[in-house]
Amino acid sequence: MSLSELLLGERQTLIKTRLAAQGRVIAADLAQELGVSEDTIRRDLREMAAAGLCRRVYGGALPPTPDTRFSERVGTDDERKEALARAAAALVQPGLFVFLDGGSTNLAIARALPEDKRLTVATNMPAIAAVLIDRPGIEVIQIGGPIDRKTGAAIGAKALRDAEMLRPDLCILGVCGLHPDVGVTAFGFEDAEFKRFMALRSRAVLAAVTNDKLAMAAPYTVIPIERLDRAIFEADADAQEVAECAAAGLHVIRAEPMEPRPGRRSRKADTAQAKAARTNPGGTAPATDRLEAK
Repeated sequence: MSLSELLLGERQTLIKTRLAAQGRVIAADLAQELGVSEDTIRRDLREMAAAGLCRRVYGGALPPTPDTRFSERVGTDDERKEALARAAAALVQPGLFVFLDGGSTNLAIARALPEDKRLTVATNMPAIAAVLIDRPGIEVIQIGGPIDRKTGAAIGAKALRDAEMLRPDLCILGVCGLHPDVGVTAFGFEDAEFKRFMALRSRAVLAAVTNDKLAMAAPYTVIPIERLDRAIFEADADAQEVAECAAAGLHVIRAEPMEPRPGRRSRKADTAQAKAARTNPGGTAPATDRLEAK
């Protein structure tokens, strides 16, 4: 059998093998090698990303983002998370009751909230509560229970019981993956259950998405993309992937470019993606919207 006669499953098996061996695949090269169109390869990669088998980037795909502990994620890609955090904090208006979900990007959002902003913030992450406790304008509600080491947050039965009393104006959801076909996903079953519970109890749901989470599907579904009201993407996020999220009905916001600082760690894959990034697609918006209490 020639390469051009490979069936869908066989092509995807070959792509998985290349990703494992080389750490990336380029759509144009695969199309030429296999004797199919680039559109065919892009469809293959889209299906694989939806199944959590790869992460699509401009021009090809990378291996899926691994599930790492919270302590390993803190301090990684700080500049990118801070750019997203500034955009998210600008959307939060005084008087809101906000649920701030666990995650290293959401920890950056907590740090970006102005000290004198009048808010009530509930969180299941002790690190976020510790950042906010000395802010004079912010009332802090800590959701309790055992702390999961991977997420750095309380996500079990006690956390769910505490959360039953809350009806936030805004849920800022931590995401492990966001895919236009699959929606918001998480790596852990209990984490996905807790995130879903809080999202469905909130009037609006917002997510700040780093490049490594875009077009990525983790094993457990949280909410479909239609239930997510807004998402903030990095300034250099892949244009096609952002446009596909917008086409699915998501209100898309682009963060301002990050402010690089020497000596900070950054994922090699994101650096390569930044060099290849395209311009902001139509239908996206700068971070100028506001979410206000009613």
